[in-house]
Amino acid sequence: MSPYDPVMRRALGLAAAVVDGGDVPVGAVVLSPDGGVLGEAGNARERDGDPTAHAEVLALRAAARTLGQWRLDGCTLVVTLEPCTMCAGALVLSRVSRLVYAADDPKAGAVGSLWDVVRDRRLNSRPEVVRGVLAEESTALLRTFFAAHRSR
Repeated sequence: MSPYDPVMRRALGLAAAVVDGGDVPVGAVVLSPDGGVLGEAGNARERDGDPTAHAEVLALRAAARTLGQWRLDGCTLVVTLEPCTMCAGALVLSRVSRLVYAADDPKAGAVGSLWDVVRDRRLNSRPEVVRGVLAEESTALLRTFFAAHRSR
């Protein structure tokens, strides 16, 4: 059991909530340095018709609004799926200190699967990475979604 299990379960709940709207079930939560929730979101690309409305980006935006600044130093991003290049870039640029994610994404992952944006030494910020927290639960949710999506 990981100390991040409870917040990952919260992110999984956010992920599950977007399925009826047709969005890929991904949820994200940003924690303050003391562990409080600063922002959270589920994917909203289909709902909003916005290609950048990934859960991570929306949660980072909400956290920045809560803090009144874009720098999220000391914060932790918890997300149900390995971030893509856009989301990995956004968390690096926002100065998030720690990334916790559930399932690897072998098709689009940018935290080690296809690319490793967050550990690129050329960038000025490199968050700590914790992977695999409740990975089986996240993978099951994604598989169920894609199986139903393919059968339509």
